[in-house]
Amino acid sequence: MTFQPYAPDSSRQEIDELPAPAEARPPEDDEDKEGVLDLLEKVGAVVVPLGVTLYALLYIGYQGMFAVFGITPEQAGIDQSVLLGRLLGTLLPLMIFGGIIVGVLVTLAWLLNLITRGWIGRMVQGIRRQPWIVAALAAIWAGGSYLGYLYFMTALDAADSAEGVTVEVGDVLIAGGIGILAYLVPFRLLRRKAIGRAGMKVLVGALTGIGLGYILTLQMMYGAISVLEKGESTALMDAVGFQTQWAKLQDSGGKPLYDSRWMMVLGEHEGGYAIYDCDKGQTFRKFSESTILSEVQMWSPEREKGFECGTLAK
Repeated sequence: MTFQPYAPDSSRQEIDELPAPAEARPPEDDEDKEGVLDLLEKVGAVVVPLGVTLYALLYIGYQGMFAVFGITPEQAGIDQSVLLGRLLGTLLPLMIFGGIIVGVLVTLAWLLNLITRGWIGRMVQGIRRQPWIVAALAAIWAGGSYLGYLYFMTALDAADSAEGVTVEVGDVLIAGGIGILAYLVPFRLLRRKAIGRAGMKVLVGALTGIGLGYILTLQMMYGAISVLEKGESTALMDAVGFQTQWAKLQDSGGKPLYDSRWMMVLGEHEGGYAIYDCDKGQTFRKFSESTILSEVQMWSPEREKGFECGTLAK
């Protein structure tokens, strides 16, 4: 039997040997996928809804602060744009220090995983593969977020609103139990699909922001009560952008008003100042066209030791 070779100019090519198999691509680097980058991605998925809900609760905190003085934020000239501008001084430090904390935690986790020769990482991945365990942990955390709301409502119902409210171990257990009853099964069902797992992270982050927001709101109200009673701002009030501006009032002709006593200017809206008279413990509004603010300063005036507002009213 003979074989006729192909012509040199034929379009077909003679295969002398099998083509070399393509070089096998290395499997995706699990360490890179499930390591630091994966952790940062998960942290971001939780931090963004946390920040959004925390910002929303801060406006409620502003309402609570000005309610202590008997006015609304709008009557002090605080709208959404002004609030955003004032809270930038709060949100930026939170982002800076939050980034430092997250970075340190990631570094510690990496070092622990390195010291234990990957045992910590394998343990975490093993827990993540157990959907009921992950759902239970997320449910307990979500239930714990309700502690902020319970803390807020308990303080509002307290006889003395200025007295601190403590959270006991029983409250923590009740909140965790509420989380298990309310979120365990829904979180387990969400973990069946990737979009459900992403939604669970968003929900947990939002609930965390709500819990922290209610705690911060209550602390802002406590700070406002301190200003109302002592005329001195607190570090938290300064951090959230509450301005304690003091001035002496004069009429349009330059005549001193109110015996040239120091007044706290809470804000201006629609041609009127919202003013707090610390000596009498009263809040009132005065037309800005007929009022001159003199000796304006952003710090509290000098007072005698142990001074409390309302001394003239007494």
